[in-house]
Amino acid sequence: MIVEKLLESAKYGRSSRGSAENRLTRIPASFGALKYDVRHAALVEPQRKATPTVIPRTKEANEKDQELSQLEIKDLHASIEGKEILKGVDFQVKQGEIHAVMGPNGSGKSTLASTIMGHPKYKVTKGDISFDGQTLLNLAPDARARKGVFLAFQYPYEVPGVSLATFLRTAYNSVRQGGKKGDLGQEMVSVLEFRKLLKEKLKLLDMDDSFATRYLNEGFSGGEKKRCEILQLAVLQPKIAVLDETDSGLDIDSVKIVAEGVNKLVGPEMGVMIITHYQRILRYIKPNHVHILLDGRMVKSGGPELADVLEARGYDWVKKEVLN
Repeated sequence: MIVEKLLESAKYGRSSRGSAENRLTRIPASFGALKYDVRHAALVEPQRKATPTVIPRTKEANEKDQELSQLEIKDLHASIEGKEILKGVDFQVKQGEIHAVMGPNGSGKSTLASTIMGHPKYKVTKGDISFDGQTLLNLAPDARARKGVFLAFQYPYEVPGVSLATFLRTAYNSVRQGGKKGDLGQEMVSVLEFRKLLKEKLKLLDMDDSFATRYLNEGFSGGEKKRCEILQLAVLQPKIAVLDETDSGLDIDSVKIVAEGVNKLVGPEMGVMIITHYQRILRYIKPNHVHILLDGRMVKSGGPELADVLEARGYDWVKKEVLN
């Protein structure tokens, strides 16, 4: 268990004595991936319609769908300190898909992200979170990371004394150490092998090599912290990534830079769930699906145009529609 202890240390100000390697052995690897239809008929005499031609799916297409990893949430209820926050969330995302989850403050977006990753503060009282058909509820955060689930923090922690390169190598090896069939991997890599991988990812994201020598998030600007999260995403190569308000607190230039990094990483082998208040990051990362989370429930889903409607009209019309 690697990032959890580290986060506790950073949060509660525990002593940072000892080597970076020793401190990292006490940290978890990763803590960190409705249909609406309007119909009408003209008042004309019905005519016989031609039978549509149905093109059967190929065996290869069906096998490909079966091979794609999927994170599925069914009727999820979760609470904190006895207060219910999530009140029946249904959601799924596959590799290769980009889903945006939007909603006003207090709707349960960050609670959903933390519950997916197994934060012990949140208690699941009903429903299930499954990955490739297997429940995650009985797995610790590091085991979920080994399955291929990643969470980018809204507020990344600072960890003095631990370089980003050391942290990333420890995290990378941890998600592959003790892995099982179907997990991200089962072998660790040497220092030289990892150094080569890290340089490739830094180059991909247009980041200077010196970035990896700095202490984890210490003295980083808001934009640098979020780019650091995207670098972790690039190095760990999860199957499903959950980005919890990655655009929060960033100016427009930083949003563009972070979005460019995400766009370079998404593809057939990575599904992404973007949690955000605003439409602005979705101008640069184009989602396949947009969902609205309101009062702990997914109340509406649609295509990317739904984000434009929210930008123009806000959330009040959704609240009125749900209440009525």
